[in-house]
Amino acid sequence: MSVSYDKLWKLLIDKRMNRTDLKNAAGISFNVLAKMGKGEVVSMESMIKICKALNCDISDVMEIEK
Repeated sequence: MSVSYDKLWKLLIDKRMNRTDLKNAAGISFNVLAKMGKGEVVSMESMIKICKALNCDISDVMEIEK
């Protein structure tokens, strides 16, 4: 199984944000964004920060692919 963050990237476009804006708003590191860009797993803590910053649910920003 792998993780897809395609929903997150689309949500950022809809909100007219770039990855740096997300990093600053959520208080996450560039390393977290780099991992997400590669479809790698990131910590739940990081996902919660992102969801709080974007005012959304985790299912709005990621999905598990089989």
